[in-house]
Amino acid sequence: MTANLGLFLLSAAAISLSGVMLPGPLTAVTIAKGYRNQNAGSWIAIGHAVIELPLMALVYFGFAQFFTFPQAKMVIGALGGMMLVAMGAMVFFNLKKATGEVADLPYNSLTAGIMMTGTNPYFFLWWATIGITLIAGAAAFGLVGLLLFAVVHWSCDLLWEQFVSMSVFRTRHLWTPGVQRIVFGVCGTILVGFGVYFCISVFV
Repeated sequence: MTANLGLFLLSAAAISLSGVMLPGPLTAVTIAKGYRNQNAGSWIAIGHAVIELPLMALVYFGFAQFFTFPQAKMVIGALGGMMLVAMGAMVFFNLKKATGEVADLPYNSLTAGIMMTGTNPYFFLWWATIGITLIAGAAAFGLVGLLLFAVVHWSCDLLWEQFVSMSVFRTRHLWTPGVQRIVFGVCGTILVGFGVYFCISVFV
């Protein structure tokens, strides 16, 4: 049983990492916040957990299907899309030109983690599909298995987000104003792009 649990947790970690390492809104915000604070990734991961851990409980108790309803997908997609567009626009609006300063979002890292997670419709769909399979596998090992899975999954989020923010912070002295404009322009474009896509997908 212990060996099987260990294998399950290893597979869960691999699946979790494959999801968190994909470039997306959360990564873009982590880069933006990491330039000013090397520990931004940890706070963003904590904000992510504020949404994710209760969602795990909802999935465990059978509420995952709610997030596949067309009405729920429409509301989450529309609101999330508009929020991402707004945050991307803020990055562009606040971007300083040739001053060595960098745009920042008007939210702390914890709030940014909560907002980026709670406004991403594909985050909820992931838990309603892939996530529910992992929850079912964890539940087969009882409450201990479920708790260990939650710790392993969130640890993957924490390690990756912290790695990204620390990498950005420790290499920022190499960023010329031109590099800054490119990197943060890409971050803003990612946020706006995903936001527009989420809004359009509501009607497709």
